[in-house]
Amino acid sequence: MTTPAPIALDDVVRALDTELRTIDIPDYSGALNGLQVANRRGVSRVATAVDASRDTIRDAAGIGADLLIVHHGLFWSGVQPIRGVTYDRLRLLFDHDIALYSTHLPLDAHPTLGNNVQLAHALGLTPSDGFAMHKGFAIGVRGESDVATDELVARTRAFVTPYGGQVVTSLPPMGRRTRRWALCTGGGANSDTLREAYTLGVDTLIVGEGPHHTAVDAIEHDLCILYAGHYATETLGVQALGAWLHTQFGVPHAFVLRPTGL
Repeated sequence: MTTPAPIALDDVVRALDTELRTIDIPDYSGALNGLQVANRRGVSRVATAVDASRDTIRDAAGIGADLLIVHHGLFWSGVQPIRGVTYDRLRLLFDHDIALYSTHLPLDAHPTLGNNVQLAHALGLTPSDGFAMHKGFAIGVRGESDVATDELVARTRAFVTPYGGQVVTSLPPMGRRTRRWALCTGGGANSDTLREAYTLGVDTLIVGEGPHHTAVDAIEHDLCILYAGHYATETLGVQALGAWLHTQFGVPHAFVLRPTGL
């Protein structure tokens, strides 16, 4: 039996950039979306992970992946010296000839593969509009429901626990009902998203994490925030993207689980 020839890396990157609208979706100034590190052998097996760490790169190498797709890439602070941990990560990629593709807000915002829409569906919620506006683009999602808030907390806890997450709420959920909800994965609780939630009449906000002051402010505005963990809430997008690549190119895909507990 012959082994299929690897897919050209340029073809895979072009498909990813087009599907994710990598050029169109604005990100934070330090983010570098798209192909961060190339390889020489093309793509025959894909690994996905939340973070580009030494452990996830080693795990990708261990399963024979030649492309690693991550949500949090290598570069966030502009030009930096190639030494220490940065050198170690790059050296691992070069030694194993693994390409690295990073997609941050373009993946968060994707209407079907994105972290936000995927997590909403996993929690039994149906998005009807966007949320968490960033430079004219909705990164998160929102919608309407009629569910006991403690039931939504239970669903969220059941989802995030296998990924090392835990759920903390700004208000006791017992006796409350979630009728207008919003969701923004990762560091989704900040002054801008809270202001947006208050304006829209949101009663329940689901996020990964946020500063302490967001819980204080939410209490005074009768907003129940579900802090469910940065890592756990951003696991679904890369998995969906890996599955999408499999349908497009037939390459096998595996998710690398490396929870941070945060």
